[in-house]
Formats: sequence, structure tokens, C-alpha cells
Amino acid sequence: MRLRFLGSTSEAGACPSLYETDRGTIVVQGMELVDADARADLRHVLDGETAVEVPRELLVEIARRVLG
Repeated sequence: MRLRFLGSTSEAGACPSLYETDRGTIVVQGMELVDADARADLRHVLDGETAVEVPRELLVEIARRVLG
């Protein structure tokens, strides 16, 4: 799999960042969600899965660029 950087709302391109794969999926780079109360709210987390917190502005900006 190969990744193409889509963008970040952090300074100097630091995480969280979004990438598009050559398989048509999106990869999120960021700090793992470790808050126990928040993790307890997640549903159906499978082995090997984790959660990453992403600012809403990042998703809006990337959607505007990719879909616009």
C-alpha cells in the first residue's frame, strides 16, 4: 500500500494528518485516544484497531480539497 499526504491543520504538517491510499481508503495519523472514559464509549473495537482524535476542522478542510 502507498500513501499520499492530503493535509493537516497542525503546524509544520505534524499530526493529526490525513492520507489517501492507493486502495481508495483514508489513513489517519495522530495521537492514540487513551482516555479510558472515551474509549469505553467506542463500539465494536476489533483486535488491531485503535482510535485517533482528529479536529473537525481537519476533516472539513480535507473534504473541501478532495471533494471540491
